[in-house]
Amino acid sequence: MNKVFKVAENALSRSVDDITQGRRLRRMRRSEWSRNLVQENQLNAKDLIWPIFIIDGQSQREEISAMPGVGRFSADLAVLEAKRAMTLGIPAVALFANVDVSLRDATGSQILDPDNLINRATRSIKDNVPDIGVITDVALDPFTDHGHDGILREGIIVNDETVDVIARAAELQARAGADIIAPSDMMDGRIGAIRDSLDSGGFQDVAIMSYATKFASAFYGPYREAIGTDKTLKGDKKTYYLDPANTDEALRETEQDIAEGADMVMVKPGMPYLDIVRRVKETFQMPTFAYQVSGEYSMIEAAAANGWIDGERVMMESLLAFKRAGCDGILTYFAPRAAELLNR
Repeated sequence: MNKVFKVAENALSRSVDDITQGRRLRRMRRSEWSRNLVQENQLNAKDLIWPIFIIDGQSQREEISAMPGVGRFSADLAVLEAKRAMTLGIPAVALFANVDVSLRDATGSQILDPDNLINRATRSIKDNVPDIGVITDVALDPFTDHGHDGILREGIIVNDETVDVIARAAELQARAGADIIAPSDMMDGRIGAIRDSLDSGGFQDVAIMSYATKFASAFYGPYREAIGTDKTLKGDKKTYYLDPANTDEALRETEQDIAEGADMVMVKPGMPYLDIVRRVKETFQMPTFAYQVSGEYSMIEAAAANGWIDGERVMMESLLAFKRAGCDGILTYFAPRAAELLNR
């Protein structure tokens, strides 16, 4: 018992000594200006990438029930949103198509149409807002009638046939004006095949942002409503997306994509996987991005709508967490709202 008292006495003594020696860590928290002076991580509008959903038609906007405040836009309205992004200082938009069901088939063949929805929207934006970055995904899920990111044969997502289609589609997207190809399908070998396809087509300057670590997550639900695969998806994507339990495997996937020619790497989802972001950034020192996915967005919005949290503060805190973890940029549906706040 005497030893316990002695330990407590020593601890108290050290605490008093620290104060008498001037070690008051709260000094720089006292005023806003001093907190700003020593802030370790800062968020800027230029850190944000805005995902935009595209639909056919003219002057069309559709609300997404599971994502309050987020809509689908026809290409002409997407141009206006891209202009808005430029005004807010957001450097790039990422386009995702909700393709008419009649155009979807087992192999996602519409992705190879040079005039498909995503390519038309890309051309419109680059023609009207040439200085905005346009990022496109070459996954097949918006184009297949089964909702998978690859070609489905006898219940199996076939890797090499899918990669061949994706590589050809990437060149078409580059030809339409895409600045960055961001494949999210998680097929083996796709980054190398896309790089070869882009280079042979004369698009050596088009970059690749690899969804290097994309997990088989339950956080994607609202996104699937947004692109119209919520009712078509057959089964799950566990045979090609990563197991949420694995971190070393995430590093192996990232290493392979970098070796095949990825210019940037991404972790998806975002906040539940900040440990992966940190490991990827520290291990590879590559431009590293995270996708704050639809489920993350919708949870914050729902809690804010019920008055359970301060939605604006949580939004900004969540984005800052990505920067703290090591992200160079964040794909987020909050991008325009966050940029408006940051620009104040």
